[in-house]
Amino acid sequence: MKQVKVLGPGCARCKTTEEMVRAEAVRLGVDVSVEKITDYEAIAQFGIVSTPGIVIDGKVVHSGGLPKADDLRRWLQA
Repeated sequence: MKQVKVLGPGCARCKTTEEMVRAEAVRLGVDVSVEKITDYEAIAQFGIVSTPGIVIDGKVVHSGGLPKADDLRRWLQA
């Protein structure tokens, strides 16, 4: 199971990013555990300065803006 963290304060882009991650995981048939992190200190510990951020299995894969569907697919299948 992939451990996914969506980092952001709760803005519309952050919520959309979380929905995109969940939807793509379902499409791919990949088991994921999605955790939403809104605490600024916790976000900063990942080195994220622009949200939303995505961390998959402990590795930062995205920061700032909505991710592209192709990138999500690649990250979730890796």
